[in-house]
Amino acid sequence: MRTEKKPKKRKKVLTIILSIIAVFIVSTGGYAFYLWNKATSTVANIQEDIGREKSDKRQKKAEFKEKDPISVLLMGVDERKGDRGRSDSLIYMTVNPNTKSMNMVSIPRDTYTEIIGKGSMDKINHAYAFGGTEMAINTVEHFLDVPVDYFVKVNMESFKDIVDSVGGVTVNNDLTFSYGGDDFPKGEVTLNGDEALNYTRMRYEDPRGDFGRQLRQRQIIQAVINKGANISSITKFGDMFKVVENNVTTNLSFDNMWDIQSNYKDAISKLDQYQIKGKGTKINGIYYYVPDETQQTELSNQLKEHLELSSHTASK
Repeated sequence: MRTEKKPKKRKKVLTIILSIIAVFIVSTGGYAFYLWNKATSTVANIQEDIGREKSDKRQKKAEFKEKDPISVLLMGVDERKGDRGRSDSLIYMTVNPNTKSMNMVSIPRDTYTEIIGKGSMDKINHAYAFGGTEMAINTVEHFLDVPVDYFVKVNMESFKDIVDSVGGVTVNNDLTFSYGGDDFPKGEVTLNGDEALNYTRMRYEDPRGDFGRQLRQRQIIQAVINKGANISSITKFGDMFKVVENNVTTNLSFDNMWDIQSNYKDAISKLDQYQIKGKGTKINGIYYYVPDETQQTELSNQLKEHLELSSHTASK
């Protein structure tokens, strides 16, 4: 299991909606009151109730005011009109304000695991197609044996709108490739919305497969955050709020987001990223990514430790 530690100048890794709220919080100017009302109304409109107060993997709910470590599942879903789609990207994050650190685990979309609520083994990204947000969360909890306290779900189709709302982004591409009619040379590239969407979708030409695509998805999210932090135009803020309202859902309330910004933001000072080790194989002619069970258990225990949970508590 490989750990990749960020250098001293670490980039912020927050969800798109949290970045927009954070930008608002540090903003000044005559339109602050407008932004406050727009932020609260936007968050109210993107709420999704999954019908539970806490994860079954916890004995008690994590409390922000007590600075309990929390977990967040980031889901990039490939939704189109009339089709629920699948979870194209799954990133599990733990945030510990006490150790001022974060862990991030990218879960390959083809991971072979039990789909909780379906009663069958399948690719983990099929859980969302079968049972929506709730089934996807339950399946990730079972797979890693950890609680999912909160989720942020982003429609991957909205990547182009999100990028365009901040005026495009610049990323450092480590692999020359072409996809969807766009060419992406190695090195620093500036992307508009359509180009960014193609940049995040390619995986078959990448020797890292899905891991390479997940890296590019994180690059775009981080670039949007960095670009958004320098936006001062009220028109741009309006565009960003509109994109969020149309393409993001979460169970984080506005108060939760405020607490995170106030009490948890120092956790971004140390970010450790993990990959789930395994191997690709075919079962009945279908490709799956089969995790290494020993390393999977080690990762699960490490995540529990970061959440300050005992193995016994988390497995309840």
